[in-house]
Amino acid sequence: MCSLWSPRPGRRTLAGQFLLLQLAVVALVLVIVGVLSLQQATRGFEDDRGARLRSTAEYLANVAVVRSRLGSTDASRVLAPAIDRARSLSGADVVSVTDRTGRVVASSRPSLVGTEAPLGGSRVLEGRGWTGSVPTDRGRTLAGHAPVLADDGSFAGAVLAEQKYPTAWQRATNAAPDLALFLGVGAGLGILGSWTVSRIVRRRTRGLAAGDFAKLADHREALLHGIREGVLGVDPDGRVSMVNDAALELLGLEGPVLGRRVVDVAPEPDVAALLQDQGDASDVVLVTRDRVLVLNRRRAATRGEGVGTVVTMRDRTELVEVQQQLGSNLTITDALRAQTHEFANQLHTIGGLLELDEPEEARALVTHIVGSRAARQDDLADHVEDPATAALLLAKSSQADEAGVLLSLDPDCEIPPLGTGLAADVTTILGNLVDNAVDACRGTPGAEVRVTGRADDDALVLEVEDSGDGVPAELRSAVFVRGYSTKPDVLGGRGVGLALVRLLCERRGGSVTIDAARPSLFRVVLPWEST
Repeated sequence: MCSLWSPRPGRRTLAGQFLLLQLAVVALVLVIVGVLSLQQATRGFEDDRGARLRSTAEYLANVAVVRSRLGSTDASRVLAPAIDRARSLSGADVVSVTDRTGRVVASSRPSLVGTEAPLGGSRVLEGRGWTGSVPTDRGRTLAGHAPVLADDGSFAGAVLAEQKYPTAWQRATNAAPDLALFLGVGAGLGILGSWTVSRIVRRRTRGLAAGDFAKLADHREALLHGIREGVLGVDPDGRVSMVNDAALELLGLEGPVLGRRVVDVAPEPDVAALLQDQGDASDVVLVTRDRVLVLNRRRAATRGEGVGTVVTMRDRTELVEVQQQLGSNLTITDALRAQTHEFANQLHTIGGLLELDEPEEARALVTHIVGSRAARQDDLADHVEDPATAALLLAKSSQADEAGVLLSLDPDCEIPPLGTGLAADVTTILGNLVDNAVDACRGTPGAEVRVTGRADDDALVLEVEDSGDGVPAELRSAVFVRGYSTKPDVLGGRGVGLALVRLLCERRGGSVTIDAARPSLFRVVLPWEST
């Protein structure tokens, strides 16, 4: 059985501290209830007994003997029977009669005769009746005062009926039946409720002490912000529940984001849709304006109850760029392999013709081969003046031939010489677009990929179009963000090509779009200055 106390000496669990606090609150409430009950008993005593004492004083003030013999020298003796009778009927402790100056002339307590009566705040000497508390030598007493009027209506004296306040114990005893019931029920319910709540708190807090929560929070913050990878938590309502500094930097988020909806803080709608999706996902490529990220998303749950998702992200921008450089080398290698295979087949054909003693046929075949390659190179030279771009298209042409796809240049294509940095980005952009276009139309009748380019004073426009069906309308924005690809995973870089194209274009202040009327046409616009 688990205890409410921490196993470490001197440290109570939060549930234990909560129980003590609740019991203290219950005790305080019971004390307050007791005090209020005593005050209520006191007010009841004052209302009930005060009215009776005042009635007694008024009755005695109207007795004929009191009105007629108040001023006599033997008033103490003459008035004694009437005073004793009034005291017995009312239950008052002391009943006294004073003259018009407030001096006691007769009393149920003879020692008071001749003394000045304590009147407190009473205005009975002004001819007004009064009920209230009066301090006396016997302690605080409740008094009822009534004026005595002579036969001619003048003020002759006063009658005072007094009773000492009961002690607190007496008042508690008088209220005991109700008070004991209320306090007992209240104490029982309070203790039971406190114990129940403490049990719930203990289960929810796993028996941890208050200081442990602070340490856990500190450790969580230190670990969360010390991780190099970005971490973003999203609750079931699509709000950011946690985020570390790396995630803010990788996603380009600014300002406070905790508690805000993902759609309000994400840089793009496609990024928001990916982050707030509640399903699991592994190694999803995501492209922001200046980064290529790889995301993993997992559902989070505690005790079987879903609490949202946790998204981790890693920056793979540099890795993707290295992969693209490696891809360029592979492109050259594939081109050389394709040319080697093509040359080997052609040499075997030429050798066979020579063995068959057909030198003229062999000469004609060599002439055709040389002429076709020269024509292709001349065509590239006429339309593409940049050497790096021309070399890329020549290599891609060999790869396309091997895939059964015709790679052609538009007759209006005119690509001028480009600077070193721009040429490197253009070859990467064109290489990815041509690869995607070849894969999109591979295996279809009359498969063809057409490339064109033109430049004016401030922009370089490149277009790649294939004979395939094109990109569906619902995917035309996602293909540049989410790592969309029709190709199998290669070197863990599936779907990075179009993402990298967009990244390079936006870094240079340009754009890449899919033509609305021709969904298989990709158009790239890059800022450029003619030299």
